[in-house]
Amino acid sequence: MTRGAAAARARRIGVLGGSFDPPHLGHLALAEWARVELGLSRVLFVPAGQPPHKARGSLTSARHRLAMTRKAVRGNAAFEVSDVEVRRGGPSYTVDTLRALAADLGRAKLVLLMGADMFATFSRWREPAAILAHSQVAVALRPGARRPRAGRWADTGHGVTFLQNPGLEVSSTTLRARARAGLSLRYLVPDAVARHLERHALYRRRA
Repeated sequence: MTRGAAAARARRIGVLGGSFDPPHLGHLALAEWARVELGLSRVLFVPAGQPPHKARGSLTSARHRLAMTRKAVRGNAAFEVSDVEVRRGGPSYTVDTLRALAADLGRAKLVLLMGADMFATFSRWREPAAILAHSQVAVALRPGARRPRAGRWADTGHGVTFLQNPGLEVSSTTLRARARAGLSLRYLVPDAVARHLERHALYRRRA
């Protein structure tokens, strides 16, 4: 690889947003698969401050979600956690996050990672064309799901990439339900996250 090619590769940064309530092994597996397949130098995990599609107060506090996500990524030098959405306050719109990251990271090429379920609603996101102007979109498949069509986004300048990931059928919703029932989350979340959940009884207090 030439020096110029290596420099270009080093400037590719993945952005994986989400509630991370809690972060689980599916998130980590997706990030690592994308890092390798797309040649990313690192992946930023961005816990949402207040997702616009969720009712205020429906999420675990940002303090706990940030702490769990930081614990989840320990041990992988290519993974980092950004609190850009939590610090900004208000509804967490992806386009605003990408603009802030682009301003902060300079010439880095951003690759927005998302699941096929999220991509299915992409046309209803705030300023989807602007999102594609600031990033390449990489869509992860889910077990048993068909590859979605890129539709009108296929001809944009950055385009849409579909990952070849095997996918893990793990959801934060299911994990919260298991935690409320007092069931084990071992091998579903990192051990450090499981200990955090147990120590703070985060989900057992919920109805």
